[in-house]
Amino acid sequence: MGMFSDKELGMDRSITRRDFMNGAAVVIGAAMLPGISFGDASSTEAQNKAGYYPPAASGMRGSHAGAFDVAHSLRDGTFWSNAGTPTDTGERYDLVVVGGGISGLAAARYFREAAGKHARVLIIENHDDFGGHAKRNEFEVGGRKLLGFGGTFSIETPSPYSAVSQKLIEDLGIVVSRFPQLNNANLFSSLGLHRAIFFHKEMFGTDRLVRSPFARWGESEAAPDDVQKSMQQFFETAPLNAATKADLKRLFSLNEDLLPGLSSADKKLRLAKISYAEFLSKLVKVDPQVVAFLQNVPHGLYGLGIDAVSAQDAWGLGLPGFDGLKLPPEPGPGMGRDAIRDDAAEKYFFHFPDGNASIARLLVRGLIPEAVPGSTADDVVTAQVNYGRLDEAKSPVRIRLNSTVARVRHVGNVASAKEVEIAYVQKDKIYTVRAAHCVLACWHTMIPFLCEELPDQQVQALSQAEKVPIVYTNVALRNWQPFVKLGVSAVHAPGGYFSDFNLDQRVSIGEYKCTTKPQEPIVVHMMRTPCRPGLPGRTQHRRGRAELYVTSFEVFERNIREQLLRTLGAGGFDAARDIAAITVNRWPHGYAYQYNSLWDPFWLEGGPLPCVQARQPFGRVAIANADADAFAYTNCAIDQAYRAVNELKIGS
Repeated sequence: MGMFSDKELGMDRSITRRDFMNGAAVVIGAAMLPGISFGDASSTEAQNKAGYYPPAASGMRGSHAGAFDVAHSLRDGTFWSNAGTPTDTGERYDLVVVGGGISGLAAARYFREAAGKHARVLIIENHDDFGGHAKRNEFEVGGRKLLGFGGTFSIETPSPYSAVSQKLIEDLGIVVSRFPQLNNANLFSSLGLHRAIFFHKEMFGTDRLVRSPFARWGESEAAPDDVQKSMQQFFETAPLNAATKADLKRLFSLNEDLLPGLSSADKKLRLAKISYAEFLSKLVKVDPQVVAFLQNVPHGLYGLGIDAVSAQDAWGLGLPGFDGLKLPPEPGPGMGRDAIRDDAAEKYFFHFPDGNASIARLLVRGLIPEAVPGSTADDVVTAQVNYGRLDEAKSPVRIRLNSTVARVRHVGNVASAKEVEIAYVQKDKIYTVRAAHCVLACWHTMIPFLCEELPDQQVQALSQAEKVPIVYTNVALRNWQPFVKLGVSAVHAPGGYFSDFNLDQRVSIGEYKCTTKPQEPIVVHMMRTPCRPGLPGRTQHRRGRAELYVTSFEVFERNIREQLLRTLGAGGFDAARDIAAITVNRWPHGYAYQYNSLWDPFWLEGGPLPCVQARQPFGRVAIANADADAFAYTNCAIDQAYRAVNELKIGS
């Protein structure tokens, strides 16, 4: 980029961009274990201090500074050589849960249902807030509170919620069928706003914003009688070369069998073995610019572009070029779970203004009622969590934030042990607690570094897990009039730093009322997945993760400002004037890795799944989290928590 000066972008303006909570700086203390530097980590007493309220922190959030340094030291094999002897806290629990995300919180709930309300549970979380990827972002703009989701978006899944996960949702008081009543779905269309595509001059020769005739996954957004007209308008205004336009038109109307002589089953198998980019280039034989135009369409689901997503998955998602194959709707071998659509699942949808952070809050309310005031799924949205009540000695359930587990081991022989010892780092010291049971609701790739007792085969299976890096950014604007002037509500940007951004969904629930007038403040959500096209999928994720760890907030901020200005400048947007706050939710370890027929032969051939071997219980330890089923959805996190707790021999 670099088209505008810092002054034009507003890089010198005073906005909410650094880590501040309720006007007071976050309590930061550098870890000082001999020979080890853990960067910035919140102090031992931080969550008990007045004003401690992570949802209001802006700047670099998600996996924030101090949350990952211990884990990296364990990975690199340098931690225990300098750590010293841990201090025994003397604390004893019935269960210790490692990880305070939705899976960990659900595991604590299920354990207490099985063991009784007097069961003592400790949840240890390395971040400064509970919820894991279900991250809540709060903003105060012009005297108005705005909420955004910094991670898990909603109650949704390509396959139906299980009876277990549905029951938990219902027990929390969430009535999914209410969502249409809470969502002002027609607001943007009533103002004449539509989806748009922004063409970057670096890739397409000029900057241009064009109304999109396509919905998210390639089907037309317009009403049937407007499809032809909207497509015509798109091709008249899009800055694409003549060959690309001709090939795109051909692609979207293609009714040719490109795999003649093959059965439907063989066609699906062939599509499972080639990427959608290869399908377009070698079978449809489109101009290379067509591939570039469609490259980042699947970023939001896969964290990868069409070079690393199978053609079979692209067919399942409704992308163009497959009509002539006359494929029956049943999924073929190795089809990605995101690409298998289910009507019942599509209807089971609910979005809180803060995403599934409200689910995490409801779970905490059930575990520690004193910490989360209120009694309904409506009032939890505006509840002010009292973080000082999360880790009280008198409470049967405690949540200990800013604490990274460094070791989990049985006290004695695994087969006969009666306790598990858990060592964790908080600020500059290592402590231990003991428990009758332990649930590891943390990332699979970390577990081998925590548990030296695991058999080699399980270690290998755990190491097969991968995390998909992703960045969810929320930008609080003082108004959204430029969107109205340009007639856009959401923008897809082929080749852009952020591949997509959109005005926040219009949901009002309880006392929280969404913005309805363009002159009012609003949150814009922006998404980036740092891919490396041309490399294998897992390698792309690892390279992207490395990039995120070294990308400063300033780099994110400059790209945010420049992309919004380039896209919306013609509508009067002023990056220096209109941006009130920025929160970058950086997730180097984001989505749970979902198996892919291009890179995982066992998924295509029907072999044993590594996640099944990886999640096996050992002794008094069970394993939860979405990694345990290689499925990046909240219902999976819940189901795996339920399974893990039921694998424990409670009472023994």
